[in-house]
Amino acid sequence: MERAPGLSVRLRLTLSYAGFLMLAGVMLLASVWVFILRNLPEYTGVPGGVLIRSTLMHDFASAAGVELFILLMVGLGGGWLLAGRMLAPLNRITNATRLATSGSLSHRIRLPGRRDEFRELADDFDGMLARLEAHVAEQRRFAANASHELRTPLAISKALLDVARTDPDCDTDEVIERLDTVNTRAIDLTEALLLLSRADQRSFVRENVDLSLLAEEAAETLLPLAEKRGITIETSGEITPVVGSRTLLLQLNMNLMQNAIVHNLPEDGTVWVNTSVRARTVVLTVENTGEKLTPQLVATLTEPFQRGTERIHTDHAGVGLGLAIVKTITQAHDGTLTLTPRPAGGMRVTVELPTTAPRW
Repeated sequence: MERAPGLSVRLRLTLSYAGFLMLAGVMLLASVWVFILRNLPEYTGVPGGVLIRSTLMHDFASAAGVELFILLMVGLGGGWLLAGRMLAPLNRITNATRLATSGSLSHRIRLPGRRDEFRELADDFDGMLARLEAHVAEQRRFAANASHELRTPLAISKALLDVARTDPDCDTDEVIERLDTVNTRAIDLTEALLLLSRADQRSFVRENVDLSLLAEEAAETLLPLAEKRGITIETSGEITPVVGSRTLLLQLNMNLMQNAIVHNLPEDGTVWVNTSVRARTVVLTVENTGEKLTPQLVATLTEPFQRGTERIHTDHAGVGLGLAIVKTITQAHDGTLTLTPRPAGGMRVTVELPTTAPRW
C-alpha cells in the first residue's frame, strides 16, 4: 500500500514533548503573572529605592520570553533524545521485518530487558518468525519429497516403455500390468497431494457431522482389507457431534484405520476404534497391535513421505501421506493429533476436535 510521506514518529513525539513542556511553562508563568505580579501595588518600597510595578512586569515579560525560548530548546533536544531511546526497540523490530520480507527468516530480535509492550511485541514477532521459518522449511521438504515421489513412477514408466520398444520379445501383458500398477500409484499420490492442499487451505464447507458414524462407515469400507489380512476391527463409543467437512473427516477415519490395518501383525491382529465426548471436545481413538515402536520413530510419522521402514509391507505401502493428511485435516478443524506407541506393540492415535451441540 502506497502512502504519502509524512513526519516521522520520532519527530512527532519530539514536537509533542516540547509542546507539552512549553504549555506547562506558559501555565506556570501565567500563574506567577496573575497571582503575584498583578496583586503588587503600583509602587513598592525596596532597600535602596522604590520599585515600580510596570517596570517589574516588563522585566518579568522579557525574562519569561527568554525562559520560554530556553525551555523550547530543551524540550526539542530532550524530546528528540528521549523519543529516540523509546523508539529504539521499534527500530529493531522494523529492521527485522524488512529482513523477513527479503526472505531472511533466521533473524531474531531477542530484545533485552524486562517485559513491556515493545518486548511483548518483539517476543511475539520472534515466535511468528520461528513458526514461519519452520513452515517454509517444511514446505520446501514437502516440495522436494513430492517431486521425488512423482518422478519415481514416471521414471519407471519410461523404463518399461523403453524395454517394450527395444525388446520385441518382451511380454506385452506384463509390461501393461506393471504400467497400470505404476500409473495407479501416481494417481493415488496426486489425489493425496490435492487432498492435502485442500485441507491445508481450509477451502471446504462446514456442516454438522457425527464422527462416530464416519468411524463406522470407514470400518465397514475397510472390512474386506482387514479380513484379507486377518485383522479384527472393534468399534465402540458414543455420538460425537462436530462441525466440519464430512468428506475430509471421513478421509481422516479412512487413513487412520487403513494405516492401523496395514501396519499390524502379520495375522490375528486387532484394531480398536473408539469415539467419546469430553467437556468441550470429542475424541477419536484408533489403536492397533503390531511391532513395538520407539517414541522417536512415532514422532516422525506425521511428516509427509516419512515412513517407518520396518513397518512397511510391500503389498500395501501407500504413498507416505496417510498420517500427514490426518494431521492437516485435524489442524484444519482446529483439533489436536497425538501419536503414542503402545507398550505391547502398535500405536495409539488420538484425534481431539472441538465439539458442538447436535442439531439433527
